[in-house]
This record gives sequence, structure tokens and C-alpha cells, in this order.
Amino acid sequence: MPLQRAEELLVGVETSDDAAIYRLSDDLALVQTVDFFTPIVNDPYLFGQIAAANALSDIYAMGGEPKTALNIVSFWPKLGYEVLERILMGGRDKVQEAGATIIGGHTIEDKEPKYGLAVTGFVHPQKIITNSAAQAGDKLVLTKPIGMGILATALKAGEIEEADMMDAIDGARELNAGACRAMRKAGVIACTDITGFGFLGHLALMLKASQVSAKIYSGRVPVWDKAIEYAELGLVPAGASQNRDFLGDDVSFDSSVVEVTRDILFDPQTSGGLLICVHPEKLNSLLQYLAEEKVLSSSVVGEVAAGQAGRIEVIR
Repeated sequence: MPLQRAEELLVGVETSDDAAIYRLSDDLALVQTVDFFTPIVNDPYLFGQIAAANALSDIYAMGGEPKTALNIVSFWPKLGYEVLERILMGGRDKVQEAGATIIGGHTIEDKEPKYGLAVTGFVHPQKIITNSAAQAGDKLVLTKPIGMGILATALKAGEIEEADMMDAIDGARELNAGACRAMRKAGVIACTDITGFGFLGHLALMLKASQVSAKIYSGRVPVWDKAIEYAELGLVPAGASQNRDFLGDDVSFDSSVVEVTRDILFDPQTSGGLLICVHPEKLNSLLQYLAEEKVLSSSVVGEVAAGQAGRIEVIR
């Protein structure tokens, strides 16, 4: 379908970036995104917080500051309006934590609940961070562990209780605001966040947009507690297989990388961390700023290289 064009549109859909950027003036641009999904946890308040943090993350991945948000809700009244209230309270509290304001929204009846946000933020047109600016030699830094999709699958199957995966739930509802501040201070220009396409999927999109390749050290990629255990039991979401099929031959694995690790690298995330590309000379500064912001992880998980666009080599 032909894309609409506008001179003021600085970042559109062409590069599969995390959000769109629309210039208002020489020193101000809008950052806009939308995201919503079905519950991945049982507690409605936690679901609201995770969904909001997930939507806000797209703004942070572009180096922006969220300002306003609109609720997007599908809900079945027979579930009880107190459940809906808890979902909306979770989202409201997380948006407020981000320094933004919920200004309305839209609700429809649906037997399967869904919740998310349309978020608008601000960024300076000369300080945009995109997924199309990765350069050969850049180091790749991940700011949250992965494996949330596997844990959510185990939760739905009744194999784990929320209380036993609170580290991952707390991580999913943690804003990427601190990581955004850190990369802005370090002068980073390339980043993406890790959500439904999984670690390898979002990395591949960034590499294709930037016309580069990458090498990943799988042993350095942080993983949520118990995710490996449940992956070994086969509790891997269907989305992981879809991500694997989508990437196909763009990913090659060294024989030392076991199947469970491969599953985790394809695992679809909800409200994952930022995957930051940073010039080697700026790496130590970035790691220092991330530590000051107390982000969950600051793991150097790989490096960008020249080569076939979107190609990923995974070694142990």
C-alpha cells in the first residue's frame, strides 16, 4: 500500500522504527506510538502497569520524553468493573511516574480484555535516536533480561505463580526512562526496544534499517530467573517459533549454542529493555550512566559489523 508522505515526517514506517517523528519546528518534534495487548499476568493492576510501560518504551527508544497518553481498552463487563478500574489505575500510575498525563481514551466491549496506550512525546529534531543509525564497530548493550514470554506462558499453564516470577514482572513494569537518560547523556544515536519480535527479531530490524550485520555472544545475554527452566520443559510461546520462521537464514548459530538458548533469543518480550548501539569510545561512559540510573542490566551482548544487512551470527 502506498505510504503517505509529508515533509515534516522525520521518521515514518519505512525503517520499522519504534515510533514516528513529526517535526513541529526547528527545535521541537512529536514522537507518536500506540501499543496494546491481552493480559500476560493475572493481577489487573500489574497488567495495567506493564501495558503502560510497554507503550511508553517506544518513546524512550527514540530518545523522547512522553507527554500525553490515550487509553485503548477492550473489556467484557461481566468480568466486573472493579477489574477494569484496577487495569486503568495501573496504567495511570505508570504514566504519572513517567511525567506524562492520560487525557482520555476509547473503550469497546470484547470478551478478551486488552489494554494499552497511544502515547505522544517530544524530542529535539537534532537529537532523535533511531534504529537506522547503527554503525560497524558499535557495541550492543541490553538493559533488561529476556525470557518474559516463556514465563508468561508458564503462568497461563499454571506451572508458576506470579509470586515466583515477580523479578520479571517488576522488570516488565519498570520504565525505560533511566536507560533513555543514560544513552542521551552518552551521545547514543541508535537504539531499539525489545518487545514482541524478541531479542533477535528487533536486532534484525535495526540491522536491516542500518545496512549492517552483528555478532551476538549468547552467554552474555541476561535471562530472567526460571525462564531457562521452563523453556527446557517446552513452555515456549508460539510467537518464538513465528519469530524464528520470520528471520529464517538471517540468523546463524554456532553449534555450541544449545536449543533452549535459541528459543530464549527468539522469545517474544513484553515491555523489554532497550538494545543500545554505542561507539566503543562512548561505551564506558554509557555503562557509567546506566549504573547511575540503576537500570536492571548493562550487559554488552555483542557488536555491530559490516556485512550483509540484517545478518546475525550467534556464538556462545
